[in-house]
Amino acid sequence: MSEYKASRDQSRCPSHPGEAIDDILADIRVPKRDIAERIGISRQHLHEIMTCHRPLSPEVAVRVAALLGGSAESWLRMQAAYDAWHASRSVDVSRIKRLENV
Repeated sequence: MSEYKASRDQSRCPSHPGEAIDDILADIRVPKRDIAERIGISRQHLHEIMTCHRPLSPEVAVRVAALLGGSAESWLRMQAAYDAWHASRSVDVSRIKRLENV
């Protein structure tokens, strides 16, 4: 039996953690204001995360992990992958020369 390794198309943007939060909340049907209150942020803050307009901070990741499961680290890895993907497409590195053995 061969081992299957999942891989993501590198040209496809990784999911923002807000998208995962939105999907989970859609399934459990708890009002967003209640979710925001439970994790100690404003409803607007939660909305901005869920619409990918605000990053998930480490502090909020700890709270989201306590509420929805997973670890703060896993939520932050999702945010980091999203951020790195966007940065790799927007930061001009054409003038940076790689360091060789010094």
